[in-house]
Amino acid sequence: MSESIKASLRALFLARYAQFRKHLHHRLGSEDLANDALQEAYLRVENSTVRSAVRYPSAYLFRIALNVAEDQRKSNSRLLSVGEVEALYDMADEAADPARGAEARNELEALERALAELPRRRRAIVLAARVDEMPHKDIAARYGVSARTVEKELRAGLEHCCERLGRDFIQRFGPGAGKQSPHDDR
Repeated sequence: MSESIKASLRALFLARYAQFRKHLHHRLGSEDLANDALQEAYLRVENSTVRSAVRYPSAYLFRIALNVAEDQRKSNSRLLSVGEVEALYDMADEAADPARGAEARNELEALERALAELPRRRRAIVLAARVDEMPHKDIAARYGVSARTVEKELRAGLEHCCERLGRDFIQRFGPGAGKQSPHDDR
């Protein structure tokens, strides 16, 4: 923007500042938002790069302020209000319950013991499939076995862990999905 155009916009902005603030306050419903928008609008005018004269400079400046206000409103809408933050603090955190924490630790220790009881390759296959989320074909390649062998080892390992944890094993994928293991029909 040429300096003369920028100087004339700056002079107009300062001359009509009170009028712009009044109109923004009325339009936005917030004096604080109007003041913030005008301050940011002034900075944008200072940093703008318009090369030719503006046909309606007053409307141009007011539009800049409205755009700034809208940007600020969108940005602020993504933030939580003070009341919403306080409500989150007041929510009970059931996961923080000491009894649940102890129960979860006991269950994790039981799972670790069950995994330790598995043969080394079976344990490695279970961990690769369920913890590392590795595809069966990659596990098969790693251990030099077929994908079918990986499926059998994984099923046997999961059935063993479920049995030790007192849970039902339900196959989620492949033939027989959704059915309990025959070992669970006791």
